[in-house]
Amino acid sequence: MSAPAPSSPASAGLAEGAHPTRDAALSVLLKEGEATASQLGVSVQVMRRHLRSLEDDGLVEASSSHEGPGRPSNVWHLTALGQGRFPDGSETFALGLLHTLTESLPADTLELVLRQQAEEKAAEYRRLIGSGPLGQRIERLVELRRKEGYVAECRRDDDPAAIDTTAWVISEFHCSVMRIAEQYPVVCDQELRLIRHTFPDCAVERVHWRLEGGHSCGFRIAPVAT
Repeated sequence: MSAPAPSSPASAGLAEGAHPTRDAALSVLLKEGEATASQLGVSVQVMRRHLRSLEDDGLVEASSSHEGPGRPSNVWHLTALGQGRFPDGSETFALGLLHTLTESLPADTLELVLRQQAEEKAAEYRRLIGSGPLGQRIERLVELRRKEGYVAECRRDDDPAAIDTTAWVISEFHCSVMRIAEQYPVVCDQELRLIRHTFPDCAVERVHWRLEGGHSCGFRIAPVAT
């Protein structure tokens, strides 16, 4: 198997400005499902460096293969975030669906649907992040959000005016539903509700909001004294 040329149709859908060898590797993995570094073209050592870089960016993952003699080799495949580098039209579909809902159903129906979706998603998050210390749970949530296409990070609240020094702040610099939220701000209410249901033992407040001119959406999470 050889890597496609950077101008191939598969790689043309990738973000501009990326490294052509990285794009070619992503395109092969998209078409083939999985591949080793030696199957992705160019020098194996060079490709391994690119794959590690792509792994650091959350775009690919490796699993160990024991086929054939010698040491196990890594077999690489795209993550959900890597799949998201290729246009899929789901955002356009979602906008159309929301438009249909708001035009054909009672005014509060969309809010009710989003509220139910937030509660169901929060239950899934709670299951995946477990019941450890708050900081550990928040870090796990941020990692889950990154895999869903968010550019997110978390930190301890460093506001000198804050009374509660055990609080954390989640910042999301890229939102996977930003275009949808611009037309339907009620989606942002769902996001806040989602975080609150994910941490029912905490007080959660929005501290930054891109729709109000912020450079990120931010949520302050503070444990509630029992």
